[in-house]
Amino acid sequence: MLNDRQLRQLLDSLTTAVLVLDDSLLICYLNAAAEDLLAASSTRVSGHPLRELVRESKGAQEAMRAALASGERYTVRRASWDLHNLEHRTVDYSVSPVPELGLLLVEIQPMDRLLRIAREDALLSAQETTRNLVRGMAHEVKNPLGGIRGAAQLLQRELPDEDLAEYTQIIIDEADRLRNLVDRLLGPNQPASMAPTNVHEILERVAQLIDAECDGELRIRRDYDPSIPEFPADTEQLIQALLNIARNAMQAIDESIGLAAGEITLRTRIQRRFTIGRRCCPLVCRIDIEDNGPGIAEEIRERIFYPMISGRAEGSGLGLSISQNIINQHRGLIKCDSRPGQSVFQIYLPLENE
Repeated sequence: MLNDRQLRQLLDSLTTAVLVLDDSLLICYLNAAAEDLLAASSTRVSGHPLRELVRESKGAQEAMRAALASGERYTVRRASWDLHNLEHRTVDYSVSPVPELGLLLVEIQPMDRLLRIAREDALLSAQETTRNLVRGMAHEVKNPLGGIRGAAQLLQRELPDEDLAEYTQIIIDEADRLRNLVDRLLGPNQPASMAPTNVHEILERVAQLIDAECDGELRIRRDYDPSIPEFPADTEQLIQALLNIARNAMQAIDESIGLAAGEITLRTRIQRRFTIGRRCCPLVCRIDIEDNGPGIAEEIRERIFYPMISGRAEGSGLGLSISQNIINQHRGLIKCDSRPGQSVFQIYLPLENE
């Protein structure tokens, strides 16, 4: 027979988080996986009520008491837990009563990482679909534009009255304008030229450009991780991608609260074993561009990376689409969290060539 110490060793070796409660919903035991998940030590929280460690709806604890009384097992999907340290967890958990011992065994599966991977996978898929759509549209538009422009030039040469050339010149100018718009939709027409790059030099260049554009009225904060090594990237393209995001933030601040009250934070961090799409990257550089502007309108929040979508009356809706295209060329990921008073664009770039 196994003794208590051996049973605890077995439970601690599980990758599934296990929580044991008594009939008063006091914590009896956490295995090692549960300690990591809930950020708590088993010895410290033993004997404390579950509600001090995890907060869910009031009905959740009533369901646990009912399960202990009935002896019936149940499972909850995508429960929202607020932990004692103010962190949030999304979990699946199963409650198994052990009536003869007066205990509840709670098996917990964290879902945050899986949900994040699913969201990012859907985002990358949508971005790829958008790029293919834009490429197809661009080719369909550019071919007839070339014919229209050429015909207008030939007609201009044959016109007997020079005053009529004004009209053919309008056709030529508008055809050129549409061609330039299509080229901007397509983003950089050259593949990324990878070379060892210092991310902080790129961010400092972006900060200088933004500072010059707003005449130093806007406060720009730096929060850099100096341990980030150089990594393969196209410096000019990355400057363009990050500048588009920072410029959008500056313009939104200017139109809402004024530059003098605004602030943009440039932040860098290292993340380990981060998944981009279906690739697990050992090391990733995360770049945050955060502002205290009005936030992104909820009705366009899910579509801001699509071409021609803008929250500003004067916006072209191309900057974020171009940034997304550049980051994707670097096999990275870009996403956004926004609410009134705070918007954060997070750019993830692998630190190693594949």
